Formats: sequence, structure tokens, C-alpha cells
Amino acid sequence: MKATIRRFAIESRFAKLLCGHLPNAALEALRELNRRYGISVVNGDVKYLNGGWYVTHSGLLSLAEHRHCVGIHVRPVMDSSNPAASRWVFRAVVRKSKACKGFVGYGDADPTNVSSLVRGAEMRMAETRAVNRALRKAYGIGICSVEEIGSLPARIQPEPNVRKLPPQPANGNGQPKLRDQLCLLIRQHRLDAALVKQYAAEFCGTEDLRQASREQIATFIKHIAEFAARDREELLVKLNSFAQRAGAA
Repeated sequence: MKATIRRFAIESRFAKLLCGHLPNAALEALRELNRRYGISVVNGDVKYLNGGWYVTHSGLLSLAEHRHCVGIHVRPVMDSSNPAASRWVFRAVVRKSKACKGFVGYGDADPTNVSSLVRGAEMRMAETRAVNRALRKAYGIGICSVEEIGSLPARIQPEPNVRKLPPQPANGNGQPKLRDQLCLLIRQHRLDAALVKQYAAEFCGTEDLRQASREQIATFIKHIAEFAARDREELLVKLNSFAQRAGAA
């Protein structure tokens, strides 16, 4: 019991650091998600947007792994898709056990219902949405997933007066330290710090990150935050490419 209370105290503190003030109702909802499903804001399983919690794709996959899901089968529904118009529909079936007949979920994506951040990746977004819906049905997750609303589209804005980052020591110009912002993202999304540093240097067009300007680093932080929220798995593939380069060198 004490361990559970201690664990949620860490969750609630981290949530407040990320989001600023959270109403009691939001904290109680987070407590219930943590208690019933082991969903963790520290691990990036949920995001708080427009006054509510949204589960992430990585959070749902983690839940399926912990519950020993035996399989996820996904296929495109070509009769309802139009590749020429970048419109895709996928059907996903989640089997919780060998005896399970399966929980079905459908996901669609086209240029009109995805964020500009993922324009051109409608096929993958439709697949992700289908998997998310099937997993939510299988495990009784009543909250929508981030990817189903377009992965942080521009129309979804943080609530007024909500801080996205914790209070941090300021630099001489009064701005929060970019290093602290980047470290928070690395912890939140469980990324390899060394690979993120290499990615940042390439993104900024410098041989070493220390040669990049503050504006370049700030742009990279915004980029990687959006990338991680949109598709953490794809981001991991991108980061692993730097490790592969080092191995080949």
C-alpha cells in the first residue's frame, strides 16, 4: 500500500512538472489509470491535452506486453482506401490469449484528418490508429489515444496558464536552460542521451552540439518533442541509425 502511494506521488509530481497546475479531477483520473492499468505519465504512456488524458501508442503497446498479449494482426482495407489520395483504412485484431477470438479496431487517415507533422505518412498513421483502437477495446481503455486525434495537431492547444516545462534556473537572458528541457524530454521518452546528442548535431548542421546556436538547439528541442509525441518507435529507429553508423565506422 505504501509503495503504491509512493509510486503515485512520483507520478503526480512529474505530471505537475510537465503540465503545471492540474485540477484534482485530472489527478484522480491519472491515479485510476495508474492503479488499473499501470499507465504512467513518467514513462510517456499518457499526455494531458485540453483538460483530459490521452493514452499514447507506446503506452498501449507497453500495456499489451505486460498483459501478455499473444498477437496483433493488421491489414489494410483496400476497398475503403485510396492510395492516390493518401487515404488509408486499416483493420487491426488484438488477441489477448490463444483462446481469444480477437478484438477488432479500424483506423483511417488522410490529409484532412492528420497533423501537418505527419503529412505524407497517412498509411502508417492509419495503421497506428487501428492498432490503438483494437488495444483500447481489448483492455477496456476508455480514453482516446493521442494518435487518434492527429498526434498533437495545431488545433489542440495547451490550456491557458499551463506550463509545459518545470520551473528551471534561468540563463542570463532570463530564458530556461535548454539543456534542462532536453534532459526532461530524454527522461520522459526514455531515449539514449548520447544518440540524441548526435541527432541534435546533425539536425543543427554542426560537427559538435556545442557549436550550435541557442536558436538552433531550441528548434531541435521543439522538433524532437513533436517527433516523440507523434511516433516514438520511428524516433527510436532514427536514433539507432546513429549507433549503426558508429558501428560501421
